[in-house]
Amino acid sequence: MNAIKKTRRLIEAEPASQSAQTLARLVRALESDEKFALADLYELDYDNFDLAIEILKEWRLDRYYMGKAKLHDLSVYLSELQPEP
Repeated sequence: MNAIKKTRRLIEAEPASQSAQTLARLVRALESDEKFALADLYELDYDNFDLAIEILKEWRLDRYYMGKAKLHDLSVYLSELQPEP
């Protein structure tokens, strides 16, 4: 399974988790050129850090992949539900 699908599933399963929120912010930043503090990645556990790196790789390789649109919509939806600190 690719990183975009894994991330979407993580956000859907655990929307209130710090990891889901960090990954959602990363996705929004990639999609809309928002700023993202790279230091936030270091707060992720190793598996989710690795997932974030895979997201970056996939985004770079295939910027127009349709699955990222679904992940972006979910990330925006999450941000509307829970305002960032």
